[in-house]
Amino acid sequence: MDIDDILREVDPSLDPITGQETHDLQALTRAWIAERSAPELLALSVGDGGGVPTEEGIVSGQWPIGLFERVNQRITHQIETVEDMTGDMDPKTNFALIVIQTELERYKYLVRSYLRARIAKIDKHTLHYLSTPDLRERMSDTELAYATRHQALLHNHYLSSFLGAFPPNLQNLNDTAGNISMIDSPDLDGAVFVRLLRDGAVRGRGVDVDEIVKGEDGDVLILRWSDAKPLVEAGDAELTGPDGSASAHAALGAYIT
Repeated sequence: MDIDDILREVDPSLDPITGQETHDLQALTRAWIAERSAPELLALSVGDGGGVPTEEGIVSGQWPIGLFERVNQRITHQIETVEDMTGDMDPKTNFALIVIQTELERYKYLVRSYLRARIAKIDKHTLHYLSTPDLRERMSDTELAYATRHQALLHNHYLSSFLGAFPPNLQNLNDTAGNISMIDSPDLDGAVFVRLLRDGAVRGRGVDVDEIVKGEDGDVLILRWSDAKPLVEAGDAELTGPDGSASAHAALGAYIT
């Protein structure tokens, strides 16, 4: 009997045929790793309705539509299960309770860490993500409202602190006079680790010369994000850690440590 069997015994609502929870955990973990690895905010959602996450959505680090809702429902359901089981002195029930609590904390850790990574990027480059419709579409409605309010508060603070003493034409924080933008943008040439999912040629740009190397499925490479992004979006590679640990085991290990 493994952990899934224990969880299914306590919670019969888990479907052993579709494995929806397993797919969701994999999608959540890969989205978490990708978001923490990419220097820019990744697109929020792809895929079909509320079904099983698509492979393209999982490897590109994007939330399949409906994933966040299902994860929230699972967390809520597990909290209710823990509350119902608390106080039972049966040793078997107590062990199952420990397993469920561990599983619950893993989901909560992944969700919190994922959202913190996105909020950190929005905080750092708020004007950038508010500057164009395409960039605004990368954010959820809640994130967009947060970014808009955050930037308004920051601008008002600057006005009351020092910008108010400047001439009106020098008070804008998004000035592009002289073809020089004041908007700070993410470094798209920052280094990332990717794991190839298919054999093929990989183009990398160096300081002095560009190079094309032949990559094989499973190879872990370090590339500029601007070079890796097309591969990730096409599903030919996935963002990962230096050891290639883009899996649910990485999430569990990160939570334990």
